[in-house]
Amino acid sequence: MATFLYKLGRLTFRRRRLVALVWVALLALAGFGAASASTATSSSFSIPGTEAQKAFDLLEQRFPGSSADGATARVVFKAPDGQKVTDAANKAEVLGIVDELKSGSDQIASVADPYTANAVSKDGSTAYVSVSYKVNPMELTDPTREALEDAGTSAEKSGMTVAIGGDALMVIPETGITEVIGVAVAAVVLVITFGSLIAAGLPLLTALIGVGIGVSTITALANVLDLGSTTSTLAMMIGLAVGIDYALFIVSRYRAELAEGREREEAAGRAVGTAGSAVVFAGLTVIIALVGLAVVNIPMLSKMGFAAAGTVAIAVLIALTLVPALLGFAGKRVMGRKAREAAAAENRPDAKPNMGTRWARFVLRRPVWVLLAGVIGLGVVAVPAASLEMGLPDDGAQPKSTTQRQAYDMLSDGFGPGFNGPLMVVVDTKNSSDGKSTVSQVSQEIESLPHVVAVTPAAFNKAGDTATITVIPQDRPSSAETENVVHAIRDAGDEVKSDSGAEVLVTGATAMNIDFSQKMNDALLPYLALVVGLAFLLLMLVFRSVLVPLKAALGFLLSVVAALGAVVAVFQWGWLGSLFGVEQTGPIMSMMPIFMVGVVFGLAMDYEVFLVTRMREAYIHGESPGQAIVTGFKHGARVVTAAAVIMMAVFAGFIGSSEQMIKMIGFSLAIAVFFDAFVVRMAIVPAVLALLGKRAWWLPRRLDRALPNVDVEGEGLRMQLGETHASAAQDGSGQGGSGPGGSGPGGDDERELTRV
Repeated sequence: MATFLYKLGRLTFRRRRLVALVWVALLALAGFGAASASTATSSSFSIPGTEAQKAFDLLEQRFPGSSADGATARVVFKAPDGQKVTDAANKAEVLGIVDELKSGSDQIASVADPYTANAVSKDGSTAYVSVSYKVNPMELTDPTREALEDAGTSAEKSGMTVAIGGDALMVIPETGITEVIGVAVAAVVLVITFGSLIAAGLPLLTALIGVGIGVSTITALANVLDLGSTTSTLAMMIGLAVGIDYALFIVSRYRAELAEGREREEAAGRAVGTAGSAVVFAGLTVIIALVGLAVVNIPMLSKMGFAAAGTVAIAVLIALTLVPALLGFAGKRVMGRKAREAAAAENRPDAKPNMGTRWARFVLRRPVWVLLAGVIGLGVVAVPAASLEMGLPDDGAQPKSTTQRQAYDMLSDGFGPGFNGPLMVVVDTKNSSDGKSTVSQVSQEIESLPHVVAVTPAAFNKAGDTATITVIPQDRPSSAETENVVHAIRDAGDEVKSDSGAEVLVTGATAMNIDFSQKMNDALLPYLALVVGLAFLLLMLVFRSVLVPLKAALGFLLSVVAALGAVVAVFQWGWLGSLFGVEQTGPIMSMMPIFMVGVVFGLAMDYEVFLVTRMREAYIHGESPGQAIVTGFKHGARVVTAAAVIMMAVFAGFIGSSEQMIKMIGFSLAIAVFFDAFVVRMAIVPAVLALLGKRAWWLPRRLDRALPNVDVEGEGLRMQLGETHASAAQDGSGQGGSGPGGSGPGGDDERELTRV
């Protein structure tokens, strides 16, 4: 592989105008497709195989036109102190708003009169208007949302407090400013790392081109493939991360080759042949992690994973082709004056060792202490993960300044916390001999359950074979008690089915969230096994070792568990919550652990492959195991540190979001990258390798013969180049294989590429 990539690097360097033109044309084509595509609606959210989804599907069949998955809203009114919402003046205001809402949009399915729907609190201080829509939240138009938001303005003028809750106000989180902050920090880190504006700008430019092509393609195909709006957000986040990383690795190796005195084209070929090999395998691990999301069997997540994996593949191709082409345009300016002076000083025999070298030597002197400190430290941080509770946050997790949180609190005060998460029980009596008595029995059993405060009368469909019952739990939607109520109703439903043949199903937003969380929880271990197992095989192929991939996988698991522990401590227990703007503690978002595993695993393997490949390369070329560790850190520590700081900056920018879910994702990814890059890769990895010595690179002979040699370290490339240079010297050609027209590997790259 290294030989092929070497030829590819030289070819793209020499044909840089054509390569740049092709990528610009692809960007323009994707941009045109995105601009001409119709606006994408929300992806249909379904959870196959769950009871809540089965109930939704049944409702759509038996109650046609009921919009079971339609958006809902609650306009909550609270009378001034000393008054009631039933007072004549206040009642007139509320009924006037009911009429306004009914005529406010053709997307509205129904608006309930609170005075006839029993939606007034016992003390008369609070009432709410239930609004149902024909479409899901993401399909609501702006005029419809504006009509909802304007509702109650006149009531507020009369002294009543008005707040609006429900998923109808749910909008796509604003993106843009966090990415800008991340890119700005990345630029600063790159300038510090490279000491050259040209070298710093190149990874940013290529990453933005890759993200532009990927996100534009997703936008263009959104309606055709039913891709949700969040798909492009995930692709942008991951594409930006790996795009900067991969270009950073290539540019760093290119500068190192220049510092050793090689010609620019030869340096580009060697950079792509060596660092490019690491990029290919690092990219494959990311793609495996993202495509592996399909094991969860939630269509929306699968599509998000496939789309993001496509963006990563684009980032890999750009790193292998566009980056060397742009290096050709940059000329010698890719090495700033200070960088050239530093490189010259570093190559002198009496050169002062850099920070990476000094740290590696320290670890070699005290490997046991470094290993113990890293493992025990992460182990302590991971302790809270044992108390992990997963769920989906409700409006109670919103900032107190939002109208959704205010409506949530007003309903809790007036009616009880359970009113914020009603359950819908669907009774299918098609196979029952006496449907009405069966439904009556179900209602009575539900009323007798603990933590249930209200059960509404059953509502039958026209055919009379299906009924819906609304159940109000005593506790808030995300509480463990409400989850127990759902399970208790389902257990009672099993008994009803065995007795009468009627099927009892529980659905609604709260039940759907519970089922979603359970499905994510069940999928976490199989997903981990799939991703880590496939990556282990891939890394065994790269490093031709059993212990190095095993150490990489175990180190990753340690950093992930530690990151989960930190998330639980901050967002579930509330430790340092005020520092991160956590206003309401609660269960951890159910998709966060599996999402974090996928993203962080890919980045962790980036750092592992880039750092350890350099060590393996030095070891293969004759250095002792200890010296190989020092060499790897000498050349790779600075780059890996820069890449990790950039990723932490990109992810940490999301902590400032007002959305609890986005805040949690940003914190978890940033802290996980910190643990993995600086504790696992920079401390535990060299300590373990130092203790293992030559045994780290052991591979059983049978396995060694069975595994194909992909030559990631470039040993075959170096041998070929050495033979070519020797024969060129004997022939007196003077080209040495490094010039554009020589007889070595660079002279006929186009012809040789077609043969490889």
